[in-house]
Amino acid sequence: MKKITAIISALLACSLIFVLAACGNGSSKELSTKEITVGVTGGPHQQVMEQVVKLAKKDGLKIKLKVFNDYNQPNIALNDKDLDANSYQTLPFLKDQIKNKNYKITDVFKTVAFPMGIYSKKIKSLDELKDGDKIAVPNDPANELRALQLFEKAGVIKLKKGSGITSTKRDVVSNPKNLKIVELDAAQLPAQLGEVAASAINTNFAMGAGLTVLKDSIYHEPLENNPYPNYFVVRTDNKNDKVVKQLKKYYQSKEVKAYIKKQFGGSVVPAW
Repeated sequence: MKKITAIISALLACSLIFVLAACGNGSSKELSTKEITVGVTGGPHQQVMEQVVKLAKKDGLKIKLKVFNDYNQPNIALNDKDLDANSYQTLPFLKDQIKNKNYKITDVFKTVAFPMGIYSKKIKSLDELKDGDKIAVPNDPANELRALQLFEKAGVIKLKKGSGITSTKRDVVSNPKNLKIVELDAAQLPAQLGEVAASAINTNFAMGAGLTVLKDSIYHEPLENNPYPNYFVVRTDNKNDKVVKQLKKYYQSKEVKAYIKKQFGGSVVPAW
């Protein structure tokens, strides 16, 4: 009987050790205040973060940047702990990714906004659109809604009331000029600009094609209080970490704001 009791006690002890070990492995430790890795997309997000890197270095915080060329990998890497944070996305895009992929990540502070513009090689005003003309929009969920809303605000079309992030051209309920709405990959829109009467183009892709919101667009989102700010994002377990507060201070500093205004001429604006 004593032997059986001893075996049971040993098994219980082993079980307890296993549970404690499992719990320990599942926890997320606080991010370092000495060195972190941040993911960004190439272009303005990278350029702005490079200014943040300089400010942080003065206080002894080393920020390693990892540059990505697509919108999906930075969130995968962050969720998988290959990054400590990322800086490149709007809130609708982030929420869509969290919902569909069950990522344990969250926004912590606003960074910059890229006012979306409508561009054309054929007309100088949206009033010049003719019956049956083609207009182009990005075909990914977050940006298609944004583009359609921009055409709506310009008075060109009208969307179904309450249209959400999954809205497409099928949610257009009023189209007085019978415009043909062409859905294209966001990166292809600048190259296809000559094939349509007008196109809503994300600013990062417009800049890559030498287009600027203030000089070249025929209609654009507001520069101040832009409805689509980008966010700095971390794993949910790290949202209250000390280094996150430090990064917010550097990013939302007067030095970074001055750099943004001087460098991008309105195509990228501070969102805080």
